[in-house]
Amino acid sequence: MPLVLGIDPGSRVTGYGLIDVQGNRLCFVNCGCIRTGGGALPSRLKKIFDELSQVLERYQPSQVAIEEVFVGRNAASALKLGQARGAAMAACLRFRLEVSEYSARQVKQAVVGAGAAQKGQVQHMVKALLGISDTLAEDAADALAVAICHSNTKKSLINMAGAKSFSRRRLR
Repeated sequence: MPLVLGIDPGSRVTGYGLIDVQGNRLCFVNCGCIRTGGGALPSRLKKIFDELSQVLERYQPSQVAIEEVFVGRNAASALKLGQARGAAMAACLRFRLEVSEYSARQVKQAVVGAGAAQKGQVQHMVKALLGISDTLAEDAADALAVAICHSNTKKSLINMAGAKSFSRRRLR
């Protein structure tokens, strides 16, 4: 039963979410947000590294997934996001954890069924899939969605690897 940590990186708010995978059942463990405030970027990156290290030490997940950087119109924002991702990944590597990466489109597709889903749709499906009735912070819900995406992707790969045969014949 792997414990999966999902990370939604951000230079001001980094979301994290933990799920326990029990066969086909996903169980909510914990989630939260690391709020770095408005200080200098190096101190914000240190806070991401330190607080995520505490989460890793406390829960000891066996798998980690992180959302990839989306490069929009603002290159400076993309660079800061990349640095926040780097701080999060460094914390994971400190604990010798392999980090899987997923695009926002892949995450939305895995959770909602549509790669162009809206944030509210993702939040709603995360709550439904994990049986959460409380309100979730947007970044924490996104991190849980990353963890769900990772779990679904791993299951699909395992199922494909376990296939005994493959036929190209059409079914009638």
